[in-house]
Amino acid sequence: MTTTITTRTVEYPADGLTMIGHLALPALPALPAGGDRRPAVLVGPEGTGLSDVERRRADALAEMGYVALAFDLHGGGRYLSEPEEMLARCLPLLDNPDRMRGIGHAALDVLRAEPLADPGRIAAVGYGTGGAIALELGRDGVDLRAIGTVNGLVTGRPGEAARIRCPVWAGVGSEDPIMSPARRDAFTAEMEAAGVDWRLVVYGGALHAFHHPTVDHTVLPGVGYHPEHARRAWRDIVGLLTECLPVTE
Repeated sequence: MTTTITTRTVEYPADGLTMIGHLALPALPALPAGGDRRPAVLVGPEGTGLSDVERRRADALAEMGYVALAFDLHGGGRYLSEPEEMLARCLPLLDNPDRMRGIGHAALDVLRAEPLADPGRIAAVGYGTGGAIALELGRDGVDLRAIGTVNGLVTGRPGEAARIRCPVWAGVGSEDPIMSPARRDAFTAEMEAAGVDWRLVVYGGALHAFHHPTVDHTVLPGVGYHPEHARRAWRDIVGLLTECLPVTE
């Protein structure tokens, strides 16, 4: 059963830019008796930037009773449709954990400041670059209930994964040339060495960004939508949240 939600755009500074995120709020009548704070979820977009895909996912989470913020990567809510522009922005970002953390913390501050959000009950999920940012927040010791990342298996600085304080779920396509078997192995070795409660799901036959419906942009080789696995990955993320951040808690 879904509930009526409200949405609005939010502006905030990060990475020297004015970010424009999408905030989705559950309906007040859906709140449990005696509770006026909701568990909250930060939603990070693919490297192309915030799109209707992530906005709809934030809305879906709000319908489940979460406060959800889909955050901006590139300032002004820009969506980078050209691969060259996207790579020029994202590759230096992915090589700079402190910048990723800055973007993540700025969005977290907005989410925590929302009166309906419970600042002690927050999860971070993301896709591609947004998923890498979710992981970096964990490596920075942020108090999160869960971290979910699809196609964002970026290995952190040595030893910092030990600061992760919550379960980590990761999903990747078996045929993703960017999230290669070597990269998957490095990620799982990092999680295991740090004693993290982790799990990795490999979706057979799926390419990079398999979760992202076809949109109007130039597609790089090795990138493709897989609708069946996209639905499965979303169910897995919802399952993670249901386990680690239940709305009825």
